Amino acid sequence: MKKLSLIALATALMSGVANAADAALLETNDFVGISFWLVSMGCLAATAFFFLERGSVAPAWRVSITVAGLVTGIAFIHYMYMREVWIGTGESPTVYRYIDWLITVPLLMLEFYFVLAAVKKVPSSVFWKLLIGSLVMLIGGYLGEAGYIQPFVGFVIGMAGWIYILFEVFSGEAGTLAAKAGNKSLQTAFSAMRIIVTIGWAVYPLGYIFGYLTGGVDVNSLNVIYNAADFLNKIAFGLIIWAAAMQNTRVSRS
Repeated sequence: MKKLSLIALATALMSGVANAADAALLETNDFVGISFWLVSMGCLAATAFFFLERGSVAPAWRVSITVAGLVTGIAFIHYMYMREVWIGTGESPTVYRYIDWLITVPLLMLEFYFVLAAVKKVPSSVFWKLLIGSLVMLIGGYLGEAGYIQPFVGFVIGMAGWIYILFEVFSGEAGTLAAKAGNKSLQTAFSAMRIIVTIGWAVYPLGYIFGYLTGGVDVNSLNVIYNAADFLNKIAFGLIIWAAAMQNTRVSRS
């Protein structure tokens, strides 16, 4: 399994090197471009870590660790493309960013289901509620930002999806199952994941308001803010799950 992980990592590295070779040069004063580069390298390192650590946790947690690695791996590839768009054109890579979010955000939301499933039986309804809520949030936001619908309407749809997600993980079926799980590792991870989804994800609607609805934030600042949020919300999210998996594995082996 570790051999397969190394092969996947090598493939990602070769892809990244090829993209970097074809890209325009990064200027020393292009702090937005630098932020794209830092996030892409952070995601690559996190991907290697998660796949190499997958065999160190109990079998029930391996799906969660695998998904964490997929999230950062997908983000790494998209960030290489987003960096090229920014450096080459100076324009915000909205399409690539939403393509990335459309894949990685639902996977992050499904981590709530997977960590629950690692310690107890979970109804499939939890899976579908989290998936549908995340898709509504993303599709509404994209349609608004891309101009397919009124920006404010897209914002309202996106917010409705986010509020539904928060309800589900705090007070809904997923939150209730976590509270009754009786597993300290799970409950610690679940609480930290909820904080990220509440506070870390608040950056995105705020960016939508000030970047697209009111124009109060320039495109440079908006991209740096989004990049910093992605760094936290993708990498830290996975590390929280890994820490819980390791703690639970040590307890089960002792």
